[in-house]
Amino acid sequence: MTAAELMMEGINLMLSGMGFVLVFLTILIFAIKGMSGIVNRFFPEVSEGLPTPVATPEHNEDEMTRLRPVIAAAIAHYRRQHQ
Repeated sequence: MTAAELMMEGINLMLSGMGFVLVFLTILIFAIKGMSGIVNRFFPEVSEGLPTPVATPEHNEDEMTRLRPVIAAAIAHYRRQHQ
């Protein structure tokens, strides 16, 4: 075989391999979408009965009051380690 024939065989193999991968990924995308549709049809999300957590300002203040000494200790420890 000549170099030109080898090059053409390599290009042919590359293009056919890329084509198979493209077809496989396209089939995979449709399969995933189909499975998602099946799951959503038989197991719909129920969001009415679940309470949603609401962040209140009192809750945030309580968290900051509790975390402030921890943050200060972490900063002091970091500064001691890196001096």
